[in-house]
Amino acid sequence: MIIFLSCIILFLIGLYAIVTKRNLIKIVIGFAFIEYAINLLFALIGFRRGMLAPIITQVDMPHKFVDPIPQALVLTAIVIALGTTALMLSVVLRIYNRYKTFDIAEIRKLKG
Repeated sequence: MIIFLSCIILFLIGLYAIVTKRNLIKIVIGFAFIEYAINLLFALIGFRRGMLAPIITQVDMPHKFVDPIPQALVLTAIVIALGTTALMLSVVLRIYNRYKTFDIAEIRKLKG
């Protein structure tokens, strides 16, 4: 139960960073924390104590396997999260090259 609580805490830390921080890099890190929390939650949902990996070596084996679908979803989500994080960082770098700051308040002042 404490592990699920750690997922919630990690999610809330990421949400706090997105809502309250003014630095664009810190906001991107907040999004990464939320992605990590969701991936950890999916991996924990698929985990079962005492179960085997879903690899069948013999036909007459007992069927005490872990569900592989959450694990596959997490692996796919990790790749997607890497792509979205790279995209967000590239947009942040383009904003920095144009405005020479990472601060959202400064960017809004310089807009007009």
